[in-house]
Amino acid sequence: MLPDTAKEKPKQGKVLSLVTANCFETASAPPSRSRKADRVLFTSYSGNEVQVDGDEYLIMSEDDILAVID
Repeated sequence: MLPDTAKEKPKQGKVLSLVTANCFETASAPPSRSRKADRVLFTSYSGNEVQVDGDEYLIMSEDDILAVID
C-alpha cells in the first residue's frame, strides 16, 4: 500500500479535436465516449506532447482517458 501522498494524481484537460481510429478506412468506427470541448481526466504519462506554433498539446488515445467530467 502507498500513502495518499505517494499516489499519482490524475491530470485534466479539454478535448480540442477528435479523430476516429479508422478515419482513413471505409468501415465506420464505434462511437466516441468523449466529445469536443469535454473536460477529461487522464494519467500523467498518457499521450505524446507536441508543440505547434509555440502552444503545447497532448495527443492521446481515447483509451488513455480515465473520465469525462463535463
